[in-house]
Amino acid sequence: MAGNSSIEWTEATWNPVTGCSKVSQGCKNCYAERMAKRLNAMGNARYTNGFNVTLHDDLIVLPYRWKKPRKVFVNSMSDLFHEEVPLDFIQKVFKTMVETPQHTYQILTKRSKRLSELAEFLPWTPNIWIGTSVENETVTFRIDDLKKVPAHVRFLSCEPLIGPLNQLDLQGIHWVIVGGESGPGSRPMKAEWVRTIRDQCKEMKVAFFFKQWGGVQKHRFGRELDNKTYDEFPNLNLA
Repeated sequence: MAGNSSIEWTEATWNPVTGCSKVSQGCKNCYAERMAKRLNAMGNARYTNGFNVTLHDDLIVLPYRWKKPRKVFVNSMSDLFHEEVPLDFIQKVFKTMVETPQHTYQILTKRSKRLSELAEFLPWTPNIWIGTSVENETVTFRIDDLKKVPAHVRFLSCEPLIGPLNQLDLQGIHWVIVGGESGPGSRPMKAEWVRTIRDQCKEMKVAFFFKQWGGVQKHRFGRELDNKTYDEFPNLNLA
C-alpha cells in the first residue's frame, strides 16, 4: 500500500486507508475506484472490500522504515477525512507524519468541511501539506474551509478541471495544481481555463503546477502549456 509514484507532483504514495465514496462531479470517473476494482479482481488482499472504506492499521507505521526523504501523497486511494475514518485513526496517521519530519506529506481531501472541523485536534508541522480539490466553481467553498486550517502549506488541486475558475480567492494559498481528466469517459478541459488559473497564480505569486492535459490516452497530449512546462512548488520560506 505504498511505493514510488508516477504522479508528477509527488514521489511516493501511502495508503493507510483505501476506498471512498463520491461527493461531487470531480468524482464521476474516479481513477482510484477503477484501480481498486482491478486490484480486487487480481486477488489483492487489501481490496477484498472493493472500494468500500477500509482502515489498514498495520500501514500507519510504514513511513518509519523510509530513510530517504521523499514527498508522500497520503491516501491516493481514499480520502483521509472521509466520514467513515474516525478521528483517532486520523490522529495516529498525523503522529507518524510528525515523527518522520524528513518526509513531506501531501494530503488531499474533498471533505473540506470535516477537515476544517477537525483541524484543531491535529498537529500541523511544516512537513504536513494540506490541499482540497476544486474541479469547478460549484465547489469553491472548499477553499474557504481550507483557509481555516493552520497548515504551513495549503494547496488546491484543480483536477480534473471540468469548468472555468475565473475568480479564485488565492489569498493564503501556496500552491495550485491543474490537470485534465484522464482515462475512460474523460471530460475535456479547455486551454483558456488553464491559462486563467495560471495567470491568477502569477498575479498572486502562488506556485503553479500543470500536471497534464488528460484524455483517454493522456501521454499523447503531454503537459506543456503554451510551449512551457510548469513544475513550480511552494516557496517554503514564505509559507
